[in-house]
Amino acid sequence: MVAFRSHEATGRPSGLLLRSALYTLLALGLIVLDKRYDQLGKIRRALSIVVYPVELAVSSPFEGYTWLRASVTTRDTLRAENAELQAKLRNARLRLQRYAALQAENQQLRALRASTAGVGPKFLVGDIMDVDIDAFRERVLVDKGARDGVYVGQAVLDAHGVFGQVQSVAERTCDVILISDATSAVPVMINRTGLRTIAVGSGDLGRLELPYLPTTTNVVKGDLLVTSGLGGVYPEGYPVGTVLDIKIDRVRSLAKVDVRSAARLDRSRVLLFVWPTPAAARAAARR
Repeated sequence: MVAFRSHEATGRPSGLLLRSALYTLLALGLIVLDKRYDQLGKIRRALSIVVYPVELAVSSPFEGYTWLRASVTTRDTLRAENAELQAKLRNARLRLQRYAALQAENQQLRALRASTAGVGPKFLVGDIMDVDIDAFRERVLVDKGARDGVYVGQAVLDAHGVFGQVQSVAERTCDVILISDATSAVPVMINRTGLRTIAVGSGDLGRLELPYLPTTTNVVKGDLLVTSGLGGVYPEGYPVGTVLDIKIDRVRSLAKVDVRSAARLDRSRVLLFVWPTPAAARAAARR
């Protein structure tokens, strides 16, 4: 009995060595076959087809997580870039609007400078600060006043023609009544014929009337009205308006002439205060 157990114990190492040797020889044989005949390649390819779904199932969660993280990162990046571009676009539009406003103001200043060629040696440029226009009043507040030498009754022009007249003066500002105000009256002359008359405000912004002309007066649509210089308030020869329409009142034998102002009463921002020349002042004093 004891001898039998001893025989099993001594046989186990020999069996293990034999199996190891067989496995080693089998492995070497497979390697040689694979190298020479590539027979195992077909088996590997067949097995890869079988194993591919398993590999895909194992790798999908990791690839999905990587894709999701990249997508979230890309979306956040795009949102940030979009917000930055929108901000730049808003800033560019604001700068463009300001540039357009500055360009328009520059054009007004150039036109105003050109219009000073026929004005006396003394004039003053002012900016409109506020507008008060309704059915009963047509006034603007300008940033020039008594400290600048502005006085009540002074003539005010814009780059296109007669704008109005100073109505009241404070230390640093003044109120200017527009020529189309219902209380305004401007001595004018029909440029084509030299006929003198009075243009009064209609109360409608930018519109005046010639209410005192007889029906036989030589006036036609398109006639230019300029200041006559009478009264010594407005310099002579400045555009006041253009004749738009002529209506005949046969009962009163008068012609009602509608005039559109030359000055841009609804758009001008820069105004010109003018002083009469010494000769005009002396002539006004003699009258």
